[in-house]
Amino acid sequence: MNPFDVSSFMATGGLIGLCVLVFLETGVLVGFVFPGDSLLFTAGILAAQPDPYAPLWLPCVLVPLSAALGDQCGYFIGRRLGAGVLQGRVMRFIGPEPVDRTHRFFERYGPLTVFFGRFIGIVRTLVPLLAGFTRMRHRDFTVFSILGSAFWGAGIIVLGYLLGDVTIIAENIDLMIMASAATVIVPITVHLVRRGLARRRANRAEVSDDAEVSGDAGVSGEAATGSDERPVTARGH
Repeated sequence: MNPFDVSSFMATGGLIGLCVLVFLETGVLVGFVFPGDSLLFTAGILAAQPDPYAPLWLPCVLVPLSAALGDQCGYFIGRRLGAGVLQGRVMRFIGPEPVDRTHRFFERYGPLTVFFGRFIGIVRTLVPLLAGFTRMRHRDFTVFSILGSAFWGAGIIVLGYLLGDVTIIAENIDLMIMASAATVIVPITVHLVRRGLARRRANRAEVSDDAEVSGDAGVSGEAATGSDERPVTARGH
């Protein structure tokens, strides 16, 4: 099968794979590496083709359901692990900036963060975990999660479906798929480079501070040694 023949892939189980990826995007921390928006848009385009992998209503039902179930999984992981969820290796890889950004959303919008966070990249991965960690009322979380999952999941698929008849899009599906992959690869690469440079600067600053401390200690030692010395004079007999 042609590696870019996504219609065939979707028809032979790709819809299940799409639902699994959508679930993992918020159900576990590794989900931030998945290009959720681009995948859904591409799925909508493929549903508009002459030989669609499935009727439009099917992904519009299954994808939001998978997203809402992923939210529930992430919520209970955050509630179960508590503060430990912010101290894992994956969270250290993600870095403090997205976590701080999600906290600010919660402080500003409260429960509405669960709805709006669905439409913001890595924030949708962190929202269920932080909602569970902060013990947000489960009923409120579930209501906004279902609404957000429905508008996000079905909405992007329908948008892709409506644009699927546009000639330039229909004839360049392969480029759309590669662009989808780039939406993950490029940000992750930039993030890794920035984290690496920041870590290198921090290490250099630490080494510089240690050198200054050592130098100050050496000067203090010399001064102390010099203060104990007494001039030696010859005594006559």
